[in-house]
Amino acid sequence: MQVPRCVSDSEVMRSQASQPPTLDLITSNDEAFLIPMNLPPFARRLLRPLLDPYRRYRHAKLIHAVRVSIGLLATILLTTGINLPHGEWASVTMLVVIGGLQHHGNIGKKAVERAYGTLIGASVGLLLVAQQAYLGQPLLTYLLMSVVCGFFSYHAIGKGGYTALLSGITVFIVAGHGDNPLSDGLWRTVDILIGIALALAFSFALPLYAVYSWRYNLASALRDCAAIYSRIISGQSVTDDEHLKLLNRLNAAMLQLRSLMPSVSKEVRISMTELDGIQRHLRMCISTLEILGNTRPDPRDEQAMARLQLALKAEHRQIRVQLIGMARALQSGATQRLERTSLAAPDPQAALEAPVHSALDGYRLLTAQLAANVDAMHARLAKSAKAWKI
Repeated sequence: MQVPRCVSDSEVMRSQASQPPTLDLITSNDEAFLIPMNLPPFARRLLRPLLDPYRRYRHAKLIHAVRVSIGLLATILLTTGINLPHGEWASVTMLVVIGGLQHHGNIGKKAVERAYGTLIGASVGLLLVAQQAYLGQPLLTYLLMSVVCGFFSYHAIGKGGYTALLSGITVFIVAGHGDNPLSDGLWRTVDILIGIALALAFSFALPLYAVYSWRYNLASALRDCAAIYSRIISGQSVTDDEHLKLLNRLNAAMLQLRSLMPSVSKEVRISMTELDGIQRHLRMCISTLEILGNTRPDPRDEQAMARLQLALKAEHRQIRVQLIGMARALQSGATQRLERTSLAAPDPQAALEAPVHSALDGYRLLTAQLAANVDAMHARLAKSAKAWKI
């Protein structure tokens, strides 16, 4: 079966430039999306790169910076336009909620935590202002503020720490040292809630999903695994700079994929257990490749290499086809690539149970383990494809 090749960014741009402006169907990396036909031609040309998931992934930092800038401008215009007192706190909140977070899943969680922290801190701050206005005892106010902030600091370490920390900060924003007018505290609370609402609104405008970063990084890692495996079975050096560069890139990808998993789980409703399973298969694949590189026969022993090539021909083909197939499915979103193909590979379990009499048998056993692991990863990705293809 001939597998369609992935379309590169340069080919996509050339094809888009050559298309007439009346076309409303755009294909990038085998993924199709539509632009409304009632838009003028210049608007359709402008929207093409914005609606392409792969381009949004490639230019995520730029899109995030533009989105934050426009969000801040909207916040400033709104608060100054209606002459809202202390409107700068809406802008501060906008930066706190989305300034350092580009992925949609993280922004929603951060906004909820910010809202809870604001409401709790504002309520406590208003109570402190009210008691100061009623009793007029500054020392009592200072003591109460210290106790309250100590309580929030205790809970700031561990789960829910961000909410507790923001509650303590909001107490001082609203109450000051207890001498702020009650009206100022109320206005600052309103400003913060407005900032949260605008931050959420702009997070939904051209959202940057962590699942795209996860997909494309995993696809790149699988391609690197295929490249390393090809180097091993073809007798190329496993100690030169090119090989070590691929391994270092894989190790960095593992860390990045791990950091994306919580956001991906929130965005596409894939359990952390399932994502951990995929991550574990990738880690086992990388480890097995490193061992294979050190246990293969000496490339100068042409007879041993030829014998292994012949004995493990089916496994070699299965591993390479599945690694590249998974990478293309993840990048393009064409999940039909993950459908089972009739590869004439031997039963992995039977290969694993075969006795080991020599180093070549050990190499054969490791290859069978790699094939079984890649096959299991293939099955997991196929099972969860409906969730991560968005």
